[in-house]
Amino acid sequence: MSKLTIRLLLAVILAGAGFFAGVAWKNADNASSPGVEADTIQSGQSKLVNITDDIDEGLTDEEMHNIRLFERAAPSVCFITTTSITRDFWTRNIMEIPKGTGSGFVWDKEGHIVTNYHVIEDADKAQVTLADQTIWDATLVGYAPEKDLAVLRIEAPKESLIPIPVGQSGNLRVGQSVYAIGNPFGLDQTLTTGIVSALGREIQSRAGTPIRDAIQTDAAINPGNSGGPLLNSSGMLIGVNTAIYSPSGASAGIGFSIPVDVVRWVVPELIKYKQIRRPSMGVELLDQNIARRWGVEGAVIVEVTQGGPAERAGMKPTYRDRYGRILLGDVIVGINKDEIKSEGDFILALEKYNPGDQVEVHIIREEKEKILQLQLADWN
Repeated sequence: MSKLTIRLLLAVILAGAGFFAGVAWKNADNASSPGVEADTIQSGQSKLVNITDDIDEGLTDEEMHNIRLFERAAPSVCFITTTSITRDFWTRNIMEIPKGTGSGFVWDKEGHIVTNYHVIEDADKAQVTLADQTIWDATLVGYAPEKDLAVLRIEAPKESLIPIPVGQSGNLRVGQSVYAIGNPFGLDQTLTTGIVSALGREIQSRAGTPIRDAIQTDAAINPGNSGGPLLNSSGMLIGVNTAIYSPSGASAGIGFSIPVDVVRWVVPELIKYKQIRRPSMGVELLDQNIARRWGVEGAVIVEVTQGGPAERAGMKPTYRDRYGRILLGDVIVGINKDEIKSEGDFILALEKYNPGDQVEVHIIREEKEKILQLQLADWN
């Protein structure tokens, strides 16, 4: 092969190499073109989504459950502020003085708000702030001091009112998770969690009568939480937060809630009648503190209403004899199967019945037990 032929062959090889190098360079340019860059960006977005997914995956199932529960329930919880009206001593001007704060929750689309009685007690005016931060003047519909419950009403549009889902408390078990939402110390929309610490507790109401079957919880409940909801893990109402046990005034891990089974019958009564409509025997009872000092166990009858059920059944009131001695009247110790040891027992027992119901009343008269049949009348 001549030198010329070899040179021609090398030229052809170099030309071919240059062609393929140019194609490769063109492909590299195309790879950096806008169309491919968009693909690269999309690929980057996919990686960002994966990063976000990784963050979500970093939350435990329990955390995600708590987040979702709060987001569903919080729109039903509201902030309540109360004021009292007073007259300035020097100027004689009328002024509104802030009285207190508390929590509440939306009961229905008609604007009824449930809270504790002690939140609005002695207040002249109340305002409700919904979760959307709108503020509404509230009117008092009804209240039950003996249950520490009250119902307010606001004229908010229906679309702003999200009623809370109502559960039951009769099937609660110690150890199950609970969630409290409220406004402790005025800090709205605050979530605390805990468990049911105990069941069947008894706390005193503002009226002095006991509230039985209260729920004890270790979920932090502080001043301002009163009237807010206690929820189960399904986000359903199981109680109304009402009190804490605390020597310091702050949460000490022991809070109490009114069971929702009580709320479910009290609130409709307050909406319809403005008070609890309970049946009556037509008797006035001796103050329990006096009965306790006298060593009497049961509900002591002081007065009998003329023409009432007790008089018709032959019950005897307390009276003074001609020597001025006080002679106790009949002492009610049982109503049907309920044992009556105090005035509080008597009131709670009557709540189970309606006007017109026939009951069997066990009494002690002159140290002997008697059983009387009695038809209950309307409270009013």
